[in-house]
Amino acid sequence: MADWVLKRTAARVVVLDQHGHVLLLEARDPADASKGQWWEIPGGGIEQGETSAEAARRELYEETGIVEAEIGPCVWTQHSKFTFAGWKFDQHEHVHVAWTDRIDLSTRKPGGLEAFEAMAFGGHHWWGLNELLDSDVQVLPRRLREFLPDLVAGELPTSPLDITHIDPDMWF
Repeated sequence: MADWVLKRTAARVVVLDQHGHVLLLEARDPADASKGQWWEIPGGGIEQGETSAEAARRELYEETGIVEAEIGPCVWTQHSKFTFAGWKFDQHEHVHVAWTDRIDLSTRKPGGLEAFEAMAFGGHHWWGLNELLDSDVQVLPRRLREFLPDLVAGELPTSPLDITHIDPDMWF
């Protein structure tokens, strides 16, 4: 494991279809099988000169191949510390909401996964709200189930909500 920590700002996106289903990507850490699998919203680091909305659009394309989404406002922020592929990350995240018609991602290719992402992602699923709330799968962001119902109902916060999950160990 790296001794140094990559500090960065990232953008993520909660993608909702016309029926209020949320798109989550199945993931695992290719360097640590003990973490098991989880389901996460698309996202990644913001590149120099990008806004968080531009980064959210780019990351959505890179991880799913989706280009026909309306990227909405930043609705949540969070501070996240985690390890992935043997590297430690300390990042501040801007989470946008986006809307698109349901897209069959089995007919799409991601637009540019990094090597570790290609090893990490195992699939995708359009989760219905009740299906997700009733499941016990691990999700990222960790407080997704708590804040997602308002987005599905079309109730967007007037300013981004801090959804940071406080964990004394914090490193995921």
